[in-house]
Amino acid sequence: MPKTILTLSALAALGLGACGNTDLERAGTGAAAGAAVGEIASDDPLTGAALGGAAGALSDDI
Repeated sequence: MPKTILTLSALAALGLGACGNTDLERAGTGAAAGAAVGEIASDDPLTGAALGGAAGALSDDI
């Protein structure tokens, strides 16, 4: 179950991480969204921020 929540959190952060014009803006948005989702889903905002930031920074490359 926790892996499923983490996967869904990462996917949600990827979708929200696409907001912005530059990689830095997308990474910031993704990190903020990932931290919020990580806190809600598993009490681990740091992991959520890391995943969201990475997803946001790479979202225009996919």
